[in-house]
Amino acid sequence: MAEEIASPAAATIKRRSLWPSLLRWKPTSTDHIIAAEKRLLSLVKTPYKQERVNIGSGPPGSKTRWFRSASNESRFINTVTFDGEEGSPTLVLVHGYGASQGFFFRNFDALAKHFKVIAIDQLGWGGSSRPDFTCRSTEETEAWFIESFEEWRKANNLSKFILLGHSFGGYVSAKYAIKYPEHVQHLILVGPAGFSSETDMSEQLIRFRATWKGAIVNHLWESNFTPQKLVRGLGPWGPGLVRRYTSARFGSNSQGNMLSEDESRLLTDYVYHTLAAKASGELCLKYIFSFGAFPRMPLIHCASEWKVPTTFIYGYDDWMNYQGAQEARKSMKVPCEIIRVPQGGHFVFIDNPAAFHSAVLYACRKCLSPNKYSNSLPEGLIFV
Repeated sequence: MAEEIASPAAATIKRRSLWPSLLRWKPTSTDHIIAAEKRLLSLVKTPYKQERVNIGSGPPGSKTRWFRSASNESRFINTVTFDGEEGSPTLVLVHGYGASQGFFFRNFDALAKHFKVIAIDQLGWGGSSRPDFTCRSTEETEAWFIESFEEWRKANNLSKFILLGHSFGGYVSAKYAIKYPEHVQHLILVGPAGFSSETDMSEQLIRFRATWKGAIVNHLWESNFTPQKLVRGLGPWGPGLVRRYTSARFGSNSQGNMLSEDESRLLTDYVYHTLAAKASGELCLKYIFSFGAFPRMPLIHCASEWKVPTTFIYGYDDWMNYQGAQEARKSMKVPCEIIRVPQGGHFVFIDNPAAFHSAVLYACRKCLSPNKYSNSLPEGLIFV
């Protein structure tokens, strides 16, 4: 029998083939995001409908296309809907920066018992369309999110609803409620961004900004270098970075209920795909906030314009400071409550979902059946 001898060329090809497998970027796309979302929401028992709602190519009367995009194509907002009991109020959930609607996976079942729950991916995030981001000012950037949300509302024929926004989603929700108060029955802001100003900057941050390291970080911020760019740039190591983050933030460093193994695995996969996809909405960062997450147009300055009853919800260990909400409340002419939830950080709805649900139900007690919900603050929650 003749001995089989591998040619040098074949050996070289085999060695080369190993490198692409080691250095291959994990592919992602809108389809990958929707598939990862579906896997994550398999943990939810309540039936839901997923759809991509057409919001057109730009705001009515505007000569721009979300905004100054060269494309004339229609854009879509990824939406999941959990139908509640007939006649139950509608609760719309808006995610924060670097997140998507799937982050509420621990909340859908409980909230759907009391509301028709609708969660969206903001324009440029998650499974929604990702137009080229060409905004060049704070005002234009705010309009990108506010007007795309308003077009989504029109497409869904929603006249009145409870609006809940988390973090940056809280900032957008508050700005929306100021401009379109007739559509918001009650506003719930969960660890909202935007209620501080640079005058609140800590001495430690002031000292850091004065160092060469601070100058570099500030330059990266003003250059719009986002965390998502790091995930993309790491290529095959991107998923590992995301895994370490989710394992630490919602695992070993969790302020409340740690994720199960399945929850951690599915959330990590989902987060990776939402972060690694085309840059779009994430590029709002430098136009809305200065280095240190201080808003360029603080919400505290427009508190006197508030027209919608509001409830603030903060995790007890939230890095967002609730004192900003206390200061804003002094200028508000509408009912305003501030609730702190124990064993919860910035993602209080993941850290301590049961207490978070109690806070939401208490906030919405006047919108729900008055005979079913007490006016007494549930045990464990804290008024400030």
